[in-house]
Amino acid sequence: MKRVTGIGGIFFKCKDPEKMNQWYKTHLGLDTSPYGTKIEWQQEPDAKEKGYSLWSPFPDKTKYFEPSTKDFMINFRVENLEALVTELKKEGVTILDEIEASEYGKFVHILDIEGNKVELWEP
Repeated sequence: MKRVTGIGGIFFKCKDPEKMNQWYKTHLGLDTSPYGTKIEWQQEPDAKEKGYSLWSPFPDKTKYFEPSTKDFMINFRVENLEALVTELKKEGVTILDEIEASEYGKFVHILDIEGNKVELWEP
């Protein structure tokens, strides 16, 4: 019997859910409602290869989530990371590092309006 088949949702506390929804809608293009958003995707149109989301526990002493003091970090798949970072800079979003390329794709980290570290990933 299969148990976990993917990420069902990401839930976290924040001071102002309405303002947080608007920030993610404005800067990351999420189609938010008072309940959040539903993200549907596939690896490529008509692809036989399935896409995936990653669940990964980190040691409680990790510094990877810094400068956020929260116990979580959200990773979003994106397209054209370079263009998105350019737009986010124009919008005044805090970009924490340079785009890094690895065998898994390209990554960059930003902060949302409450100081939560967000990882953006272009496979």
